[in-house]
Amino acid sequence: MTMPFLDPAALHRPVYQSLADQIARAIADGHLANGVKLPPHRILAHDLGISVQTVSRAYEELIRRGLVSGETGRGSFVRRQEPAGDVPYLQERPGEIVDLSILKPVCETMHLDRMKAVLAEMATDLPASAALSFRPNVIFPGHRIVAAEWLRHCGLSVSPGNVVLTNGATAGMTVAMMSAASTGTVIATEAVGHHTLVPLASYLGLKMAGVTIDAEGMLPEALAVLCRQEDVRAVFLQPSPINPSATMMGLERREALIAVARTNGLTIIENDPLGPLIEDRPPPIAALAPERTLYVTSFTKSVLPGLRTGYLVAPDRLMPAVANRHLVSHWIATPLLAEIASRWVRDGTAMELVRWQRATLKKRQAIVGNMLEGIPHAAHPQGLHVWLPLGSRTEEEVFVAQARLRGVALAPGRSFQIGREEHPAVRIAVGASSESELRSGLRIVASLVHAAPEPLLLAI
Repeated sequence: MTMPFLDPAALHRPVYQSLADQIARAIADGHLANGVKLPPHRILAHDLGISVQTVSRAYEELIRRGLVSGETGRGSFVRRQEPAGDVPYLQERPGEIVDLSILKPVCETMHLDRMKAVLAEMATDLPASAALSFRPNVIFPGHRIVAAEWLRHCGLSVSPGNVVLTNGATAGMTVAMMSAASTGTVIATEAVGHHTLVPLASYLGLKMAGVTIDAEGMLPEALAVLCRQEDVRAVFLQPSPINPSATMMGLERREALIAVARTNGLTIIENDPLGPLIEDRPPPIAALAPERTLYVTSFTKSVLPGLRTGYLVAPDRLMPAVANRHLVSHWIATPLLAEIASRWVRDGTAMELVRWQRATLKKRQAIVGNMLEGIPHAAHPQGLHVWLPLGSRTEEEVFVAQARLRGVALAPGRSFQIGREEHPAVRIAVGASSESELRSGLRIVASLVHAAPEPLLLAI
């Protein structure tokens, strides 16, 4: 028997659920280690005396729980089990830690002052609909017009009727994925991608497939191969330096990926939370292929972390699906935050803060270039982070642990891995800390790069 710790006699209805529970216990008890390949459906079905369909449903349930990953052409594997709630950043910031793990823009007293001022202004002239209405069509027509104005700063010319207001990029991503693919189908994305995509897809009953990348992002030929092998319905792309590897996708690569999407009937989801923060960039994919692109942007990474509102742009054919899925999952975006964003777009505050952020990040990235001189790394002059490649996954784990021991929190590259293609690295955020803390943290990072990696030993 391929998995002797399973007990066929203990299976009960629904059998697929019971089988999934037994395999989940085996993973928790250590009978199935991280990365172990599960038996093919037919073999396990034969061993247990059940149908192949039942085994398939059990594996799908394990994928939904985040315990197993299904990989194109290779089978099903036990996923690396991290502690509950594991994320690439510190969930709380201890006082003695230099936190270079969480991605956020640089903020100063000026930002809080701007928020206090707009709240005081709204206390005297808040539209009644912002506080009293349940109906999106009552609250948001004017905000959609302002959204179209902001989106021009992002490189898009769109009709207000093609814009849905969201509670930030995460909400926009969720609605876009729900609209672009159906249960059991595949969404392709970069092999090093957004850290919430895999769990989000599993909650929605979707499958994520990591596609090989290079210095410009996803390889079009690798996407084409995947489309021949799997039921791929959409491709999720981060062509701006918000992606973990801090790469900027060039115009030719964008056009090549669009050609693959058109050939295979794929919807493109473009995640662009930096929006106008990055100057002199190629046009958004949504500008090049508006008929098939769902474009997501927000204000939290470019203007102010607490301004958790954003826009989802959809082509005409997808607007009914987007509107319905947003309605059932979020109802409406928070009207008060939408009101603040619109006021700041109209009076120029939003772009003022974007320009300040550009200049400040350019200064921060110059510090990075100076302190990591001679050390291979990827970054953009107006980006929020640095990507520092390492030699192996083991070296990555030791590096992150040693940095934490010396008072610096970094984001491990494994948090961004989608699929089995490994890219050992650490992500170093440049905006969450003060300038002096950034220098201190980078000094420790540089010293660790130049030192031979040492495992942590427990004192007993």
